Amino acid sequence: MTLRSVAVAVAAVLLLSGCSSPGADTTRDAPPWPRPTDLSARADAASLGNVWGERLAEHVHTHLTILDGDDPVTVPANVGHSAEREFAAEIHTHDTSGIVHVESPTEQTFTLGQFFDEWGVSLGPEHVGGLRGELTVWVDGHRRIGNPRSIELTDLRQVVLVVTGVGEVPRLPAPFDWPPQYD
Repeated sequence: MTLRSVAVAVAAVLLLSGCSSPGADTTRDAPPWPRPTDLSARADAASLGNVWGERLAEHVHTHLTILDGDDPVTVPANVGHSAEREFAAEIHTHDTSGIVHVESPTEQTFTLGQFFDEWGVSLGPEHVGGLRGELTVWVDGHRRIGNPRSIELTDLRQVVLVVTGVGEVPRLPAPFDWPPQYD
């Protein structure tokens, strides 16, 4: 095998498996996927900073629902957040409601892929972590085709990721009922 053919083979493997970001913990194959403990390293992997105590120019909330067939997958509390450590990444969670907070000192675009990178769970057009099969994505109730990593996190957006077996029909769950403080 020539050096060029080895490089092509490596590139093909990376292309086919490269739906996750560098540093994503692909050992977390099956849910539940816990929150990462090394907040700073995970935030760095997602190109996010610690904004604890900073004045915010942007504060939006996106709801994320993940289903393994009909079974809900919990988005853990405190992904990218620790009051004890005075750490808040620009994207983080506070509880297990699925509400993803975006808080930034500058207005910019943040994506679902960044959240998954921070969480340490791989995400691509055909999988969520170790859940493989047919991935169906809905954004605000509308079917979305393509890589879910590029979905922008915007205010009161609802993102649903459903992984089903081949040939199974995915079901769109009822819309998330936002608590009154988010209206």
